[in-house]
Amino acid sequence: MSDAPSESATAVVTVESGRATGVAMLWNIIDKRTRPYRWREVNAIVEAIEHDNSCADADQAPESHPLQTVDYDQREAVSVREAVAWANAQSCPVTLYLYDLGDGFYGEKHFNEVGNRFPNGGSGSEA
Repeated sequence: MSDAPSESATAVVTVESGRATGVAMLWNIIDKRTRPYRWREVNAIVEAIEHDNSCADADQAPESHPLQTVDYDQREAVSVREAVAWANAQSCPVTLYLYDLGDGFYGEKHFNEVGNRFPNGGSGSEA
């Protein structure tokens, strides 16, 4: 008999303070680092995975419950390991963006780079 879970196995989810626990919420990583071998200190951003649905060739993720959606959060000077653990602890499935230390959320860089997710390179509100 195999110890591998069957396809019909279900995840055990516990809700504490409005957050699901016991479920990995990191579904994708976008690595924007120019120094990819630097792992001790990076900047990290998480956004709900459903934000990526408008990208060309993107897998389509289900929308999260509005009270659990993480539209944007950031951490500065964390290790890659800490960033992954933090992303996995979010309240909804997320994409983790990694940037070099001192890069990413300064001067709107992250928002300018992810603007390509939307038609016409805007905020998604264009008709």
